[in-house]
Amino acid sequence: MIGPELATVEFGVRALFTLFVVIDPAGLVPVFVSLTGGRSAQVQAGIARRAVVIAGAVLLSFAIVGGPLLAYLGISVSALRIAGGILLFRIAVDMVFAKFRRETPEEEAEARAKEDISVFPLAIPLITGPGALASVLILAAEAGGDPSLFALVLGAASIVLLVAYVFLRVSTRLARLLGHTGINVVTRVLGLILAALAVQYVADGLIGLDLFSA
Repeated sequence: MIGPELATVEFGVRALFTLFVVIDPAGLVPVFVSLTGGRSAQVQAGIARRAVVIAGAVLLSFAIVGGPLLAYLGISVSALRIAGGILLFRIAVDMVFAKFRRETPEEEAEARAKEDISVFPLAIPLITGPGALASVLILAAEAGGDPSLFALVLGAASIVLLVAYVFLRVSTRLARLLGHTGINVVTRVLGLILAALAVQYVADGLIGLDLFSA
């Protein structure tokens, strides 16, 4: 039997790992390089900083209003797990086949034409995409109103966003070091892990709904 302290640590580690896999800081590198190419290092730093701050604000908002919203709509945590698992599995398939975060030519042209790309497409949907938002909602709901567990969710999100910011700041050097092949390898491995996590979400949701009881 797992003690309360160990259960808390396990929840925190799972929250951190889930958000890291979903946001995939390494996968942000090639997109950031392509969108900010030709801009000075100072401008790139400002774009990265604003994008991460905006992404953090969006995640925080979803974490805070997620529980009351689910209660108002009458949606159980188990149903949310199933829906989130299906969504994450779809994203995982794209990651495994190196199709994650690929933009249409129209979207890329629009992003390049704008002076500030920190909101779109960096903060939304590249950093805080549907998978990240669904994961935060699920984790916040699993916290069950426990302030310490909710703080772990926010802490995990903050750590992942900090890592993403570091990756964006060193994106040019990292892209040269790993290359597209290296980044695709990392993304595919994380996609495989995310697929397994998505299946576990669905399984836990089905058990919670007790659909197979006699």
